[in-house]
Amino acid sequence: MNNTIYFLHGLDSSGRGTKGRFFARHFPGVSCPNFTGSLENRLHQLEEICRNQKHLIFIGSSFGGLMAACYAAQQPEKVARLILLAPALNFAGYRPPDMPLQIPTLVVIGRKDTVTPPAIVTPLAEATFANLKVRLEDDDHLLHHSFTGLDWTALLNS
Repeated sequence: MNNTIYFLHGLDSSGRGTKGRFFARHFPGVSCPNFTGSLENRLHQLEEICRNQKHLIFIGSSFGGLMAACYAAQQPEKVARLILLAPALNFAGYRPPDMPLQIPTLVVIGRKDTVTPPAIVTPLAEATFANLKVRLEDDDHLLHHSFTGLDWTALLNS
């Protein structure tokens, strides 16, 4: 089964930001599109990109993590796995689905994250995903110290 992998950037970033450049350099099979506008606009753009695709893996950073969670809640049959980096599940208006999603999900979040505080985001992730692993790092919101140290080969191929 071939998976299609997308990196979904944060609110004030782009597919060519620090993490997008990392994937372009080390994992060229990861697509790093740019998104603009509101959450609704960005989700519409993502739906267009993924229209005829299945077996999706999303790596979502901050607002991109929120996008990945929302897309997965709307179209769980299309999503194989989620890797959420400090996901902005604390964004105003986000509500976990009535039934937790069965999609295998890894959340990586920094203990020192003041934008998406683990004490707030982790319970929301637990309410959203039934098949969840949380990795708490000694890091900040951007995961400056831990992002490149993650075993991306294993994460993307597991």
